Amino acid sequence: MAMRSWLFVPGDSEKKLGKAAATGADVIIVDLEDSVAPANKPRARELAREWLGAHRHQVAERKFGRWVRINALDSRMWRDDLVAVLPGAPDGIMLPKSAGPESVQALGAELYELEQRSGLATGSVKILPLVSETAAAAISIPAYASAPLPRLAGLTWGGEDLSAAIGASRKYDKDGRWTDAFRLVRAQTLLTAHARGVIAIDTLHADFADTKGLKRIAEEARADGFTGMLAIHPAQVPVINEAFTPTEAELEEARAIVAAFAGSPDAGTLQIDRRMIDRPHLTLARRMLGIEG
Repeated sequence: MAMRSWLFVPGDSEKKLGKAAATGADVIIVDLEDSVAPANKPRARELAREWLGAHRHQVAERKFGRWVRINALDSRMWRDDLVAVLPGAPDGIMLPKSAGPESVQALGAELYELEQRSGLATGSVKILPLVSETAAAAISIPAYASAPLPRLAGLTWGGEDLSAAIGASRKYDKDGRWTDAFRLVRAQTLLTAHARGVIAIDTLHADFADTKGLKRIAEEARADGFTGMLAIHPAQVPVINEAFTPTEAELEEARAIVAAFAGSPDAGTLQIDRRMIDRPHLTLARRMLGIEG
């Protein structure tokens, strides 16, 4: 299953949930946190459980992931979120404001109990933490690389909460690029995810009407090594999907590289179209083609 576009959908909006499956997003994240007012949390949980159940068995050719963003562990709401949605067998839980690997471990322990109660296979519900929403969390990102976290599906990050936490009045420089603190967090998220062998999901582009800017950002994210990107509006989905989909020219080149090394398995360096390629090129080509090993 592709995991290019991760679309947030407010859990208390029956209308938006009803349209979510048709957005083309690879992953739908039913949001119980920021987009839902406190008074609407109970209704959002009910709708989330119903939506998960309705899309549990997908018969269409294009299947999508079913995830839920719960409330943070320092709230009083996250356990109620889990109790409500686990019967719907979500593919995973997005954990906001993760303080470090210990937060993922705490959530995992709770999921273990609820999987048993809901008749789900142990470990079937994965976790994607948002790893950068406080200064302390941001400097602990490398710890995810080696901590025992069997449910960890990947890492993602965000800048809004972090900017408030550190008192930053800006996140971007005059050229529209991340400033140093946010660039560091983004790089740590990417490198730690690859060190761990899990997916790296880039943060969202808040201006959903800025299609041109999103296209540039998504293409750069893929070029940097991210697997996918968060989205806050259905209009962002096709832009993200296109940016993270290899072109036919890229696929042809990858096939040529794999074929060249298959024909010379002991070679360290080869030449294709007057260009030197080596083993790192083969690794990238195999990854693009979805070839393991």
